[in-house]
Amino acid sequence: MELAGKIISILPLQTGEGKNGTWKKQEYVIETFDKIPRKVCFSLWGEKIDQFQLNEGDEAEVMFDLESREYNGRWYTDVKAWKCVKRVKTGNPAPDEIPPDILDEDSYASSNDGLPF
Repeated sequence: MELAGKIISILPLQTGEGKNGTWKKQEYVIETFDKIPRKVCFSLWGEKIDQFQLNEGDEAEVMFDLESREYNGRWYTDVKAWKCVKRVKTGNPAPDEIPPDILDEDSYASSNDGLPF
């Protein structure tokens, strides 16, 4: 399955010891770009945490598997990501990303003869 959105939260790193050695798990919350945004918590395990290096505010596409298991009559579902691709932002920069000299109206008017296009 695949999901695209913005990383809105990174939960604390979890580590432990299992029968196969040390393990680590990082959980992230992504908010989708849908008309009605959904929030989904997914996890990365082991080396994938360092491989994908997701940060809050990153826009990403996440490919994951869903898996459920039963414990004492209750069912628990894991959303395990196996690939994450950061989206490259394109288009015009936001006003706070434009150097101040470009936003200066006097220099804008003189360099473009006052024409708005």
